[in-house]
Amino acid sequence: MDPIRINLDDYVLSGGGANGESYDHKTDPSVMLKLYFPGKIQQPLDEMLLARKVYESGIPTPEPGEYVVTEDGRYGIRFHRIVGKKSYSRATADEPEKVHQFAQEFADMCLKLHATQVDTKLFENVKDRYYRLLAENPFFTKAQKDRIARFIADTPDEDTAIHGDLQYSNVIFVGDKRYFIDLGDFCYGNHLFDVAMVYLCCTLSPEPFIQETFHMSGVLAREFWRQFAPAYFGADRPLADIESEIRPYAGLKTLIIERDMNQPMQVFRDALASIL
Repeated sequence: MDPIRINLDDYVLSGGGANGESYDHKTDPSVMLKLYFPGKIQQPLDEMLLARKVYESGIPTPEPGEYVVTEDGRYGIRFHRIVGKKSYSRATADEPEKVHQFAQEFADMCLKLHATQVDTKLFENVKDRYYRLLAENPFFTKAQKDRIARFIADTPDEDTAIHGDLQYSNVIFVGDKRYFIDLGDFCYGNHLFDVAMVYLCCTLSPEPFIQETFHMSGVLAREFWRQFAPAYFGADRPLADIESEIRPYAGLKTLIIERDMNQPMQVFRDALASIL
């Protein structure tokens, strides 16, 4: 697919992340742009094609538009912009007194997503993704990799949707409409692989990261998790029991973090203690 050439002068920077930046169109509020950092060509194309398949599967997500390239050679995706939207992390930071409401709504979205069956021929199995990440990781020993691989294999299979990067900044809302965004890691499989990211973001991440990424204190982030857990897993289940089950799945995220940071990340590895 050939990208459409655009002029970045038509856009204004609105945010940034690990892979690139987001822009709003200066004169058309219905258009937003996700632009990847220089050198990334295939990634935005793959994400756009995946986003299209997710959208056509009925998952509530903004309609993806075109694969584009700027005059200076940066590639990205143009989306239909949700005007007036706010993420659940930003909403919680802005109105911490509503943390219970926002955690409940976010949990409801997650439960619906994880109950959605998908065509498994169209998407990757989350286990295969972790097997690949495990094979590519240079920091774990062979014995450690064998234990992690057995843990992944022993997890029951599911044929339902997984966001892949289930941060509470990746669900947005405006009015009574809610959407999942940043679906570049969308796949299918056991829901615990997905919910683990919520736990990691709220409880395992360092305070500076939480403040910079989610615009809130670690105390508020942990409170979000304490409100989210019973809303998702059931109020009759002890929090300690939930965290014991979810913690090693959060630890698996170190495979992604170590790939991106190119170094061992002990703060997240500690969550793998029960299987290592």
